[in-house]
Amino acid sequence: MGNTKKSIGIIGSGSWATALVKMISDAQEPVNWWIRKPEKAAYIASHHHNPDYLSGVEIHPEKVDILTDLQDILDRSDILILAIPSAFLHQSLSGVTLPKDRIYVSAIKGIEPFSNKVIARYLESHHGISPEQIAIISGPCHAEEVAEEKLSYLTIASSPLSLAESLKKFLEGPFIKVSCSEDPIGVEYAAVMKNIYAIGAGIAHGLAYGDNFLALYTSSAIREMNVFLHAVEPAERNINEAAYLGDLLVTCYSQFSRNRMFGNMLGKGYSVNAAQLEMNMIAEGYYAANLVNKKFTALNVTLPIANAVYKIIYEKASAKKTFQELSNNQLH
Repeated sequence: MGNTKKSIGIIGSGSWATALVKMISDAQEPVNWWIRKPEKAAYIASHHHNPDYLSGVEIHPEKVDILTDLQDILDRSDILILAIPSAFLHQSLSGVTLPKDRIYVSAIKGIEPFSNKVIARYLESHHGISPEQIAIISGPCHAEEVAEEKLSYLTIASSPLSLAESLKKFLEGPFIKVSCSEDPIGVEYAAVMKNIYAIGAGIAHGLAYGDNFLALYTSSAIREMNVFLHAVEPAERNINEAAYLGDLLVTCYSQFSRNRMFGNMLGKGYSVNAAQLEMNMIAEGYYAANLVNKKFTALNVTLPIANAVYKIIYEKASAKKTFQELSNNQLH
């Protein structure tokens, strides 16, 4: 990418977008930040923090230019990081033109529901972006720990690998370590799947299953993920690397995991709607469970855990009975 300073645009205003603004501005890179609501943009510009997410993170006005015009952000930024919920991506990008000569980085851990594609494939098929100009940011990393400046780890994936390597410098810092991968689609699908498994881990916790069960559950989940990844994107990969196993572990075990929180409520007897209302945040695994179900059904792949989560969410199956069946017959 050369040594010329690049302008980076961040699209989104949630906790992950806010954490990315902190990482990149801390790395002394200029940031253009798209905030959809003018009143929220005005608040952040005047109060120097996001009132809704990670409010303890200071936004430095000399480093961050806050804008409400999405096309303006797209036109003036060399690198564009997408950090909005997958369910709203298609709507957000409708009516704007994505410049073909930019680098696009997806920090979205979900499937775009309009196309039922991971974000890289959606950008390619619906917006004509070359796959060589697309990279993926994944974990294991929670936005809340970035805000607290706790040691955190990111994976950037792209093909060619050189793109990911050129993007490292924009994110690395004293508390942020970055590794690179040349398996962007596999890393994307792993990020999608771990959200489904985290909902299941939360359901188990809500049903009062203990740590012994969760250990077996998680080891079964990583094997199931590997089966799915091999079916949907065959490649040589080490499933024990951070982007796969590491991201799964932190999402299943962490107090910050919104997917685990969502599942915990379901396990305690909340309806799906009641859990969503109480959280007031997007649990990506909710959408992913439905979209992945369509994919593994079409691929004729058996995924007992993902199927159990799907049945609880979308078929209103009893969480208690479904997990009894899962624990008796399908975990190993």
